[in-house]
Amino acid sequence: MTSIGTFPFGQPVREVVQEDRTPKRVFVLGVYSSAVHARWIGPDQKTKGTALAVASEPYIFWRGDNAESIIQQIAIPPKVGTLVPAQKQLNGPSGIALDDLILTPLGLTRAKAWLCDLVPHSCMNPSQEAAIKEHYVDVAQEYGLPAASVPCVPPELANDKRRDSILAEINESGASVVILLGDQPIRWYLSHYDRRWRSLRDFGADSQTYGRIHSAKIGGKEMQILPLAHPRQIAKLGRSSAVWYNLHQAWITGHANTILNS
Repeated sequence: MTSIGTFPFGQPVREVVQEDRTPKRVFVLGVYSSAVHARWIGPDQKTKGTALAVASEPYIFWRGDNAESIIQQIAIPPKVGTLVPAQKQLNGPSGIALDDLILTPLGLTRAKAWLCDLVPHSCMNPSQEAAIKEHYVDVAQEYGLPAASVPCVPPELANDKRRDSILAEINESGASVVILLGDQPIRWYLSHYDRRWRSLRDFGADSQTYGRIHSAKIGGKEMQILPLAHPRQIAKLGRSSAVWYNLHQAWITGHANTILNS
């Protein structure tokens, strides 16, 4: 496999894709893969990084399980410190939100869902980039550690080639419903087939319109589209919108269990 990049301390950045390729009820499209996050404790016992991405998530929409064993397998010289799991809520929160706040309310398990991201590997956001520059680069040079080369979040989250790949996955999944998680899958995927929508708000942002099924042609095939807020919003992960959180909560209690039966 072609190298995508390298995490701090040497783990390769790898593609994370759907492993169970049997037919599914729904196809879920997110943004980009997460990562395993560790707290880096220096030899002076001071924290050098509270949530450093050190490995690709072991499966798509990872729930955070086995974080400690994954991190223990990363070789780090004692003279540069130790790695321990970051705070529990920093590993796998999107996967937990997907299961608990989307699939379960719809009456589904992962066995009925095909999961996909616009960008099928981890990306380095600005805060991660700053942490690597501040704490890792000089240490890596001094002790001969691998240079970190995690790709930054690309300005273009999907090009025509990637959209064709996603379409092939949709067709392979056999799913009749495509769940879009937030603005980016709508902007970078759906809008290239149907220009009526470019953001989640275009579908409506009130209790009468949020979380409803829409019809659209994707690759010449009629599909049912279910646009929902991103896990960050519905689980209050970091900066989030109370509007989307409240709408999603109302959807869970009022309509979610009827969506796939209507």
